[in-house]
Amino acid sequence: MTIPDAASEPPDPPGLSSAEAALRLERNGPNRLPQPDRRNGLRIALGVVREPMLLLLLAAAGLYLLLGDPREASVLLASVGLVIGLTVIQEYRSERALQALRDLSSPRARVLRDGDVRVVSSQELVVGDVVAVAEGDRVPADARVLDDYDLMLDESMLTGESMPVRRQAGPAADVETNRIHAGTLVVRGHGMAEVVATGSATAMGRIGDQLRFQRSPPTPMQLEIRRAVVLFATLGLLVSGLMTGLYVAIHGGWLQGLLAGVTLAMANIPEEFPVVLTVFLALGGWRMARRRALVRRAPAIEALGSVTILCTDKTGTLTENRMSLAEWVTEDGAAPPDRLSSPSQHRLLEIADRACPDRPFDPMELAIRAAATGLGPSSVRVRIHEYPFGKDLLATTHVWEDPYSPELLIASKGAPETIAALCRLSPERTDAVLQAVERMAGRGLRVIAVAVAAWPPGPVALPSTPRDFHFEWLGLLGFVDPLRGGVADAIGQARTAGVRVIMLTGDHVATARAIAAQAGMDRCDSVALGADLERLDDAAVMRCIQDTDVFARVKPEHKLRLVEALKRAGEVVAMTGDGVNDAPALMASHVGVAMGGRGTDVAREAASIVLLDDDFVTVVRAIRQGRVVYDNIVRAIRYILAVHVPITGLALLPLLFGAAPMLMPLHVVFLELIIDPASTLVFEREPAAPGVMRRPPRPPSQRLLDMRTLFGSLGVGLAVFAAVVAVYVLGRSAALPTSQLAALCFTALISGNLGLVALNCRRGDRRWTWRSNPAFWTIVACALGTLVLITRIPSLGIWFRFSPPPVAGSLLAFLAPLAGLVLIEAATRVLRRRR
Repeated sequence: MTIPDAASEPPDPPGLSSAEAALRLERNGPNRLPQPDRRNGLRIALGVVREPMLLLLLAAAGLYLLLGDPREASVLLASVGLVIGLTVIQEYRSERALQALRDLSSPRARVLRDGDVRVVSSQELVVGDVVAVAEGDRVPADARVLDDYDLMLDESMLTGESMPVRRQAGPAADVETNRIHAGTLVVRGHGMAEVVATGSATAMGRIGDQLRFQRSPPTPMQLEIRRAVVLFATLGLLVSGLMTGLYVAIHGGWLQGLLAGVTLAMANIPEEFPVVLTVFLALGGWRMARRRALVRRAPAIEALGSVTILCTDKTGTLTENRMSLAEWVTEDGAAPPDRLSSPSQHRLLEIADRACPDRPFDPMELAIRAAATGLGPSSVRVRIHEYPFGKDLLATTHVWEDPYSPELLIASKGAPETIAALCRLSPERTDAVLQAVERMAGRGLRVIAVAVAAWPPGPVALPSTPRDFHFEWLGLLGFVDPLRGGVADAIGQARTAGVRVIMLTGDHVATARAIAAQAGMDRCDSVALGADLERLDDAAVMRCIQDTDVFARVKPEHKLRLVEALKRAGEVVAMTGDGVNDAPALMASHVGVAMGGRGTDVAREAASIVLLDDDFVTVVRAIRQGRVVYDNIVRAIRYILAVHVPITGLALLPLLFGAAPMLMPLHVVFLELIIDPASTLVFEREPAAPGVMRRPPRPPSQRLLDMRTLFGSLGVGLAVFAAVVAVYVLGRSAALPTSQLAALCFTALISGNLGLVALNCRRGDRRWTWRSNPAFWTIVACALGTLVLITRIPSLGIWFRFSPPPVAGSLLAFLAPLAGLVLIEAATRVLRRRR
């Protein structure tokens, strides 16, 4: 490569003002690819009408019309409208939560606004904006390159070509070489580009128009729920058909028999299952996002409850990632940053600043730039080339040309051992340097080295690698990155929850050990090197993992090997990452956690969860919230399974006695107005149990609908049904009229329903408090108030075919199911204590 003429360097691009960008955004709309069509209220309502429960209600209304009972038909049709309204509200809340997550997960871009580089959502970009792109970034919009340093892009997702292509600044008409497209990946170098197309006008947007109606495939949990719904619905329809036949055989009358069969089908089909799963995962992800953890894939919520190993980075995750210069070491000795007394110290800081980009983002480079501002004006130089940091050479090298100097200035900074090798230091001096690094790292400092070289100007080609320069050693710079507040407590919580924390860092051994000790990690004295893993076979790697919680000088390929080894050992692994090369390990882990602040777009796309604040405390909170979401889904499933048992039983019970049905479609509708909100509102709002982070992780093989959950829920439902049977038998023995007996049985059913909600809300180590879940008390008040009205006021009860029963009978019907549930809970607690 020959040295270009300094005059050919493009000027700094001006960018737009915030006011102009806002006007263009309002005029042209957001930079957003075509989205799958959102479900508005009408589409949600149409989807609800297709639900089996609503179809059965409409069928029942038609049967009432055929039977010459328009009053019942009108009540059912009004109930259909009420159920649709309630379901639409719930589904709309879920849709809003999903849209909020989409907005949060939109990529970000570094844009030049008002002369400063800002990080904004890519949706805010407009034509004319100047954006910065660097290795690991997804290009946020179609743009024309204005300034580039060895810029290479992977455009395979657009063109199918696997080889990266070079893009560089050039004439505007030369779209083949200076145009970069939204969605492509920067694999090397960096540059500045002017946005020329956004949203649907981009090449990616035109493809997106063809994908608007594509939907994501169902998750394993959704498939499990669907199988359960199909199974129970099939059984329910078979039983309802059998009931229709028995009713006709005993009482005669096909229309009445069909009505009884429809009522039983409505009581049997657990259509709440998919609603619960959709609402819980959507709102659970939304709640986690409010706690700065963005869930990009719903199965991650389920997997969080099973995590046994949490592999975490150090910089920016355990620490604040806000570096400040704490110490420098030159030939004149060590000194704090506020004591800049010798020429060698001045030279060290100046060259370190020369090895930084014009607009740095790295915390150490920002600290260098802040310290170098006190050096005063420097000579006029022009950067003409950059050798980027790479896994084979842990250093950054910049080449500068000075019109008043006969030589080019080569400034390099990086890992001390790398810079020592570039300077070709003797073994004795290298040992002395590494000992100084060891002492500085032992105090928790992150250490880099700085070197300088010269190169003759003119037509002489620059070497292909910095190793060909003859560098002069200048010294060391030490930076402090303090531990984040709350990290030590979070690691303690993870340990108590049975989650082992392993630190993987590219830092020096002593630095890793110091931070691990401050964080309170186990076995922090034993530190393994990433290079050691390369010399070990798989069995030795597993032995190393069993004995070590801190790994230093770890490269992305080491992370991948550790994740794979942990998975083979049966562990459920969550791993944090931020770089392009971390993407394979993030995807290989059960729960990949990307850094939202300093992470690359590729890392965020590969991860299941994105931390919006890059904070380790947020990871532990996400594990806690994931456990809460899963626990509440299980509680809702238990309740739904249990509550359908007494409803189905009461629909069948009178047939066994040769009596008139106790349950009509309107009664089932009233019950659904309790079941649906309880399933999707009460349980979703249940707070975490006190011991949620004091129990071991959930086994990954545990099914959502296992045999214990199934039979336990059916058993509790049978207990409530037994109480309803007792009320029915006592009412028949007292020769109560059918209307009063129906009111008593319905009272027992409502009481048992509310008792099942309370039992599942307060199961296990939960304490009963009046303020734990206001939604529960709202439903209790509404249900009991309406129950009193329809069972005690004849003019209202006539719509349900009720008449006021004896007060003593009503009290007995209300207390009997609750008493049975209290006895079951007491027996369960006794058995639990004995175990």
